[in-house]
Amino acid sequence: MQAKSNLWIEKDGQVVLSKWRVNLLRAIDETGSISAAAEKMQLSYHRAWEKIHEMETRLGVSLVETQTGGQHGGGARLTATARDYIARFDRFSGGIDEIVARHFEEAFGPQPSHS
Repeated sequence: MQAKSNLWIEKDGQVVLSKWRVNLLRAIDETGSISAAAEKMQLSYHRAWEKIHEMETRLGVSLVETQTGGQHGGGARLTATARDYIARFDRFSGGIDEIVARHFEEAFGPQPSHS
């Protein structure tokens, strides 16, 4: 057996940040594109945009700046605010897996390794 945890942040009862949502922002940052980020995360472009819009609306800030078409094609980049939220989420969530694993071992005892 192995313990798993899922951590997210809500505002007014609605999810604004989660590991998955932060990973979507990271994918946009890495690829420079919402469509490429969606592909990387194996979801539709529409779903990616929907989640970005949800985060921006619920947080009341802009997280992604887009540029349409043109000679070099469109693109997307994170705002400074998005980068700040990613860094804060990383600080907040850092070490959680270790804490969960420790509590799990205290409750269930050491688990045999499957080597």
